[in-house]
Amino acid sequence: MPAVPSPTPDRAALSGPLSGTTFLAALAGALSSADVPYPRPGSDAVTIRRFFHGNRSSARVSAAGQLVSAATLGRFTASVVRLAGSAGPGSRRLQAAAAVGGATAAASLAASGLCTAALTTDRAADDDRALALHRRAFLAGGVVHGAGFGLLVGALGVAGRRTGVLPRGVVRTALGSAAAGLLAPLYLVAEPAAWFIPAGRFSGLVVTAIAGVRLARGAR
Repeated sequence: MPAVPSPTPDRAALSGPLSGTTFLAALAGALSSADVPYPRPGSDAVTIRRFFHGNRSSARVSAAGQLVSAATLGRFTASVVRLAGSAGPGSRRLQAAAAVGGATAAASLAASGLCTAALTTDRAADDDRALALHRRAFLAGGVVHGAGFGLLVGALGVAGRRTGVLPRGVVRTALGSAAAGLLAPLYLVAEPAAWFIPAGRFSGLVVTAIAGVRLARGAR
């Protein structure tokens, strides 16, 4: 069997680690600078406003980080779709999965960022509006993003395995991350399933960071 040629270096794939770094830096900055904990899903309106109105700068840092992360994730999706095109039989289906997953993940993260920003304004002065915005931010940035990101990372793992771009350990991590992300919607019927959201996201960020660097180098 002829050797599989190394992929052409894709410098734009560095948008993968950039997306994760931006998200994590903004999240850490917002949480460390706030004087109250981030309100958990189901919090009352007073608790929500205490964070978003009492720590407007921190919350806006988080919102900005989500928007930048969403934009760079969208660009990284294009790199994953490109890689999937070299994955052999079934590559078109793999490309479609990467495109749908990446688009869903980027759009939902952007929506969460916009809801987060809105919570820092007078639009959250009304209790019902504050509760609705907070729930939408969580559903978009947690449940929907988790499922979309899981599909993207799963496609990346399969494509990385077939092309030899990703080591076996990273492929296994990608598939495990994908499974957790795709299970995130279970939160809607069982709240303990919320643990799938961070499990899928943070492990997926490790995978996209490694994959982005290897794609940028054209490594195999």
